[in-house]
Amino acid sequence: MPSLSGNSEFDAIVLGAGAAGLFCASVAGQRGRRVLVIDHAEKLGEKIRISGGGRCNFTNRDTRIENMLSLNPHFAKSALSRYTPKNFIDLVKSHRIGFHEKHRGQLFCNDSATQIVRMLLAECEKGAVQLCHPVVIEGVHREGSFWRVQTSVASFASRAVVVATGGLPVPAMGATAFGLELAKSFSLSVTPVRPGLVPLSLTSDDTAFLDALAGVSLPVRIGSGARGERYGRGEFDEDLLVTHKGLSGPAVLQASSYWVEGEELEVNWLGHHDPASLLSERELGARSVEQALALALPERLAQGFAQKLGLTGRRWAELGRADRQRVQHFLVAWRVKPAGTLGWKKAEVMVGGVDTDELESKTMMAKRQPGLYFIGECVDVTGHLGGHNFQWAWASAYACASSLP
Repeated sequence: MPSLSGNSEFDAIVLGAGAAGLFCASVAGQRGRRVLVIDHAEKLGEKIRISGGGRCNFTNRDTRIENMLSLNPHFAKSALSRYTPKNFIDLVKSHRIGFHEKHRGQLFCNDSATQIVRMLLAECEKGAVQLCHPVVIEGVHREGSFWRVQTSVASFASRAVVVATGGLPVPAMGATAFGLELAKSFSLSVTPVRPGLVPLSLTSDDTAFLDALAGVSLPVRIGSGARGERYGRGEFDEDLLVTHKGLSGPAVLQASSYWVEGEELEVNWLGHHDPASLLSERELGARSVEQALALALPERLAQGFAQKLGLTGRRWAELGRADRQRVQHFLVAWRVKPAGTLGWKKAEVMVGGVDTDELESKTMMAKRQPGLYFIGECVDVTGHLGGHNFQWAWASAYACASSLP
């Protein structure tokens, strides 16, 4: 990277050297803009490196607006349409990074997530982007037509400041509320934030029967949230994992982004199975209840459910209509009120952030603060599990970088 000189003036200063920040800087730099990236970390791109189990689920072929949560569900349309998964895939290919599709359009590096970090840094180098890290940002304020960013090592001026500082997940890696607090300091609204894509804990006596079933995994249909309220309702067909602390797996991570404390989850343990045909007496014959349930569920789960329902050892043919209906309702519409999430340490994303009503959707600039931009996770746009959050990072960064004067 080019050497950094103090008290310099730039066309744009990007705060945060994560996925959105580095990509925004690289695009702007290659457009001929003089760009500085500032970050507090010694090693850049650490959240990228740990993503996807160390292989970085860098996008999803099928990312659409329906994969995004936001109080303004239409806000992300412009950015997502202007920079698509194919655009980023082409960039990855140009760097000869091997990748594969793992599940439902999810793309992972064949080798290591570090390749994506190296690619972003190489793209920044192409654009002569300057890096300043590790430093502490001590203040951001306007001086006439310029912005001034004061750091622990120097003061920098710029016509634009791009806030790409991410959200609150993984505080051990330095995640902070810096971007949210900065927005508030300039009188911009911030929607309430909470952990998303996070396991949920269960502590009630009613769910104690699951304690002995830790490690059981199966495909389910899960629903969370309420239609017409907050971020709406999310319903997913994914795998659920029972843990020692509660529920996890892709199904629960997806549902957690819609779940709010005090609400219930609804789980259909049979997934796509038709309960009417599965639980017909003609098919089950003289099987016990747990044997009948084991036709569609893992054996340990079937036994646990039979015990929970007080039907262990009972033959299915002996059950009356009320008991059969009770079993069917338990299987297809089990409702549970989680005690909470496992918090920011286990969350993959942040739900909520800088209110999209404050931003221009085509440029990501604050409407009431010209020259101040917000991109990536700190904005109230959150993707589903499976590479959609990275695609939002690339798309919002591109929209911003393309508009920088």
